[in-house]
Amino acid sequence: MAAATSSSAVAASTPQGVADRRGIPAASFVEDVETYLRQAGLDVNSALAFLQERLQQYKMVEMKLLAQQRELQAKIPDIEKCLGIVATLQAKKALGEALIADFELSEGIYSRAKIEDSNSVCLWLGANVMLEYSCDEANDLLKSNLENARASLEVLVADLHFLRDQQTITQVTIARIFNWDVHQRRSKQSAMKET
Repeated sequence: MAAATSSSAVAASTPQGVADRRGIPAASFVEDVETYLRQAGLDVNSALAFLQERLQQYKMVEMKLLAQQRELQAKIPDIEKCLGIVATLQAKKALGEALIADFELSEGIYSRAKIEDSNSVCLWLGANVMLEYSCDEANDLLKSNLENARASLEVLVADLHFLRDQQTITQVTIARIFNWDVHQRRSKQSAMKET
């Protein structure tokens, strides 16, 4: 019986015309609380518990998306920096000049290197994997990664906007149900006093 009740509540809380976004369920604004409760087959406390649980789910998804957003925002400047380094190597090679570079051996310990006529670079791919690419291949790969990271960031930002809208709608619905319940109780108390 509980499974049927929660699935009814899910169906009642999702409006026609508003689709889920990438697995994030859409919330609907409840115009008529009494009709909503009747259609969902819930009492006030069950409806409020369901909506509070949904709100907590939204907040957990938001934390996950914000973590992904922070990772991408840190990754994009790294990719841009690598593209700049590859471009500098290619420019120095075209001019026939050596590139003097300072690099970190370990924390706080640096060394100077003279890079002459470099045809390739090694890119750290993660998971203890580093591959050697020609400068042109590395440039293409880094540009592709940069485009993908920026596109992913745009999708994440849109997901976060959608998610925040759903949280607001759910919070308003919780308030409407709570206020409706208070009004109903007061009306019953007034009716009982009159009789």
